[in-house]
Amino acid sequence: MSDRTRPPRGPARPRRELADIGPLEQLRAGRLAPRLTLLLLGLFLYGASMALVVRSVLGLIPWDVLHVGIQQHVPLTFGTIVVGTSVLVLLAWIPLRQKPGLGTLANAFLIGPSADLVLAVVPQTDHLGWRTLLLLGGILLNGVATGMYIGSQFGPGPRDGLMTGLARVSGRSIRLVRTVLEVSVVAVGWLLGGIVGVGTVLYAVLIGPLAQLFLPIFTVELPPRSRAA
Repeated sequence: MSDRTRPPRGPARPRRELADIGPLEQLRAGRLAPRLTLLLLGLFLYGASMALVVRSVLGLIPWDVLHVGIQQHVPLTFGTIVVGTSVLVLLAWIPLRQKPGLGTLANAFLIGPSADLVLAVVPQTDHLGWRTLLLLGGILLNGVATGMYIGSQFGPGPRDGLMTGLARVSGRSIRLVRTVLEVSVVAVGWLLGGIVGVGTVLYAVLIGPLAQLFLPIFTVELPPRSRAA
């Protein structure tokens, strides 16, 4: 079909973008009701996705390899260890001069309890088919939840902020910093007794494309004034 006969296209829809704004601006940016709903639901689903992958016993999300490894040596629940690790990661933000937002703090303190809640409801199974469904469903749900809580425009989670802060200070790429961080936590977690398996590899391969797919869908568009700030 030539340009003369091709039907005219409508105006392209503007692409939703994440605003680079500080904690106070995040609260003043407007649309608080849908954004808070998206944040809280996304964090609950993120914790739920972690629990599903844990129950699959086919390999863990990289940071959860560390969490489960620590759990082998202390009398604490999985969720409690997730919260404790998040607090320690937030302390590492201080020398990096990273500024936490409401979403950062909510991430640190809500994901662990939601994971414990779902672990108490979903039983462990020896059936390989169910375990495979738990793994794949958990990874897919993690991608959805990542798009939701980041798309709420309340700032990154503790581990994401650590990654971006290290990349900024070191001058290295996000890809390199994330790879080094996740390889390091997997190695330490495995030495402590965490589970590394096909699920760990699948998550590493799939989470990037899944997050890229769902983030534009769930990102809440802020007024132009907020984006400019």
